[in-house]
Amino acid sequence: MNSSAALRPSYGSRRPDPPAAVSAGTGLWVFMAVATMLFALFITAYVMRMSGEDAVAITLPWQLRLSTALLAAGSVALQASASAARGIAAGRSRRLLLAGGLCAVTFLLVQLWAWSALLSAQVLPAGNPGGSFFYLLTAVHGLHVAGGVAAWAWTARAACNPAADLFRLAWRIALCARYWHFLLAVWLVLFAMLGWLTPEVARFICGTA
Repeated sequence: MNSSAALRPSYGSRRPDPPAAVSAGTGLWVFMAVATMLFALFITAYVMRMSGEDAVAITLPWQLRLSTALLAAGSVALQASASAARGIAAGRSRRLLLAGGLCAVTFLLVQLWAWSALLSAQVLPAGNPGGSFFYLLTAVHGLHVAGGVAAWAWTARAACNPAADLFRLAWRIALCARYWHFLLAVWLVLFAMLGWLTPEVARFICGTA
């Protein structure tokens, strides 16, 4: 039996993550917890503001459905990339990693397209609370996505090195995937709230109906 083949981990094997992975994973959980509280505060403020007499629900641009699909696709691609890296499918892992990052960058561009569509429809950042919070919430979420893109770029640079051992880098890709799942979950909540929370529903929630 070839000795080098014997030393090569089989598909589906799992070595313990290095200490750096454990520390980074813990740090990411803490960051996501803080970000969750931040978004919870914004959502609470949005519901309270939409219960006001001057609040008017806005019609969301169709581009948001496209951006939602892109973020979901990126999340799936990064999760599959991490699994492929652990399974020693280096080529597939790299392709999926690049696809996940491309989906994220395109998500941001489509969000800007949605902003442009709303501005063309005279939905401005000032005036209607619905419009104001739309720009605020999507901007804050977009900044979190941009931060994720920076982390993805750092990981992709290391992973796309021909000499890189993707099995050893799988934990980095897995952390990117975990963060993308978080971004997707937050976005789904925001998307549902921005689309379905009418002033009447907000007043009912706040007990002012």
